[in-house]
Amino acid sequence: MKKKTLITIISIIVVLAGFFWILQNNKKKNEQEVAIVAEKNTDVAVRTAQVKKQEVSGEFVVNGTFLPNKQTQIAAEIGGQLIALNVREGSYVRAGQSIGRLAGEKLNVNVGNAQANLSQAQSALSRYEAAFKTGGVTALQLDQARLQVKNARAQVQSAQLQSGDTNVISKISGIVNQKMVEVGSVVGPGTPIVEIVDISSLKLKVEVDQALVSELAVGNSVKVKPDVIDGTIDGRISFIAPSASGALKFPVEITVPNSFNKLKAGMYGSAYFNRTGSGSVLTVPRDAFVGSVSDNQIFVVRDNVAHLIKVQTGINYGDTVEIISGLKEGDVVVTSGQINLTDKTKIRILK
Repeated sequence: MKKKTLITIISIIVVLAGFFWILQNNKKKNEQEVAIVAEKNTDVAVRTAQVKKQEVSGEFVVNGTFLPNKQTQIAAEIGGQLIALNVREGSYVRAGQSIGRLAGEKLNVNVGNAQANLSQAQSALSRYEAAFKTGGVTALQLDQARLQVKNARAQVQSAQLQSGDTNVISKISGIVNQKMVEVGSVVGPGTPIVEIVDISSLKLKVEVDQALVSELAVGNSVKVKPDVIDGTIDGRISFIAPSASGALKFPVEITVPNSFNKLKAGMYGSAYFNRTGSGSVLTVPRDAFVGSVSDNQIFVVRDNVAHLIKVQTGINYGDTVEIISGLKEGDVVVTSGQINLTDKTKIRILK
């Protein structure tokens, strides 16, 4: 009996050992196959394009955003409770118009007190002048009485000015874009009450490359195409920044009329500039840039290896971008698959 049990145990151990050997052998085989596949697929698949020269016309287009002619927040000059608001959002306001009023009871009391002090000082001065003629007061006392009248008159003027400040006056003409507070709110000096925007004309703000900004001048006529309106509008350059904002781009503002207020601040538009002459420029597809065009980074392919380089860009033509330096005609650049690349990664070009 014991002999049969021993044989059974030995048989089970042999079977288990066989299973273990098979599993280990299969695991080793699978690891080898995975290593072979990984070795075969070390190259990253990408799509590429050649750097080439492109004939361009003298006209170039730059996109931008419309800004209001003027935009300001109208605030109270003194503190107090807002007891009247004469405008609402969308109302047209003229420069010099009262848009609201603050409670002025305390200020009116101050005016009355100042006027009473002035009357008292003037009466005292009259008595001193009469007494001076008879030798009852000295010249110094008379001068002090005159000074008190002068100070009292200044206090009246100050109180009257403060009393007049209860009217909140708009400094510009335009449309009420936003109401900041409600009637009954207690506001402090300088607290904005409404925001007023003047869109009688608009300014299209664009950024122009350094290679072209030298050809522009304030006063030049420019065709502007708003995204929401058919046709173009004649505008004039009203500002050219003296300093670049980044990536050697210079902010330029073009003022355009806004008949019937069809355009709104914040809308998009395009400016059509004319450059002197035309010619052939070096270009790459916009898709070749890593991140945005302003980052100026591109993967160039050399011997099936992707090298990350820095370039200098010129005009943006939409689907293509001018290259000023960093590449030459015939270079191959990566246009798809950059997300899987780092500098000096081996690549496989997809056809």
